[in-house]
Amino acid sequence: MGKRVAVVLAGCGVYDGSEIHESSAVLVHLSREGAQAEVYAPDVDQMHVVDHVKGQPTQEKRNVLVESARIARGNIKDLAQLDVKGLDALIIPGGFGVAKNLSTWATQGKNCIVSKEVEDVLKAFHAAKKPIGLCCISPVLAAKIFPGCELTVGHDTECEKWPYAKTAETMKELGCKHVNKHVTEIHVDVKNKLVTTSAFMCNAPIHEIYDGIGKMVKEVVRLA
Repeated sequence: MGKRVAVVLAGCGVYDGSEIHESSAVLVHLSREGAQAEVYAPDVDQMHVVDHVKGQPTQEKRNVLVESARIARGNIKDLAQLDVKGLDALIIPGGFGVAKNLSTWATQGKNCIVSKEVEDVLKAFHAAKKPIGLCCISPVLAAKIFPGCELTVGHDTECEKWPYAKTAETMKELGCKHVNKHVTEIHVDVKNKLVTTSAFMCNAPIHEIYDGIGKMVKEVVRLA
């Protein structure tokens, strides 16, 4: 029987939900590893809805669970139903929804609040010593909840290739150890069983982002 891995989504679309390519890469690589993905999302309203053509917020209202169901092809559960006992690992893809719908990082940075449901799930997997995979912006959730943990969001020096490198500096201010890694690499915090990779924090070809996520998924399944 393959490992059962919870995948927590934050909506559908890079600017207001889960990054679709990252979410798809996680599901593809879990399938390749013979693992069974169980997809969850919180049943809450999005912080806002962004027109992905204009990059501007609209007056629309959307629900995180309903939008995430698009990626899950309808096979999704309310995050409130997640039971860590029946699961082997947890993976949270990136996208601005992590910083807007799963936490308030987008507006408050290191002073953010992680939603109680998400925090409870992360702490439950951590307490059970089950691996947690995080990519792109989602390592900030661990930075906020697990002081002193080791993570990567890529590089800590901003440039054209690494436009979001200030995130690494903010994570360091929370007491985390940030480890610089290329987009195709992962970092493993052995003590906390955290596996992280930068994904779209890097301006990189999409196949390199898929490859980095593949390594993250493979290691999470191996540790499970």
